[in-house]
Amino acid sequence: MDLFQVNYLAVLTSGVVIFILGGLWYSPLLFAKKWMALMGITEADIKAASSKSMPLQYLTVFFCGLVTSWVLAIVEKRVENPSALDGALIGGLCWLGFAGATSFGTALFSMKPKQLWLINSGYNLVCFLVAGVILAVWR
Repeated sequence: MDLFQVNYLAVLTSGVVIFILGGLWYSPLLFAKKWMALMGITEADIKAASSKSMPLQYLTVFFCGLVTSWVLAIVEKRVENPSALDGALIGGLCWLGFAGATSFGTALFSMKPKQLWLINSGYNLVCFLVAGVILAVWR
């Protein structure tokens, strides 16, 4: 089916970028300390919970980035000759309609600080924007 004929190298690259961005976003360089405080966890908690399953967790997160990139590539395929700005706009609208709105609705009832939603959803927004640009310009 023509719908699924996308640039899989661009999807893979975008997935890798999303994965790296996640590592950076949740590192001490950016939001790790604030995120852990808002979650009510410590580094020791993270190490204890993930010591055995860390490779599987990383693989799963990478796979999620690939799925996001692949679906975004399918959506962008419907736009003729998209520019980088078009890619960012499509990514931003997909985030707003699917990830942002649904996660905000969930956050309203989660009993967690809204700053936690901002950190997590900010990461998702940046991923959608960056992936949108990569997929638009690399067709």
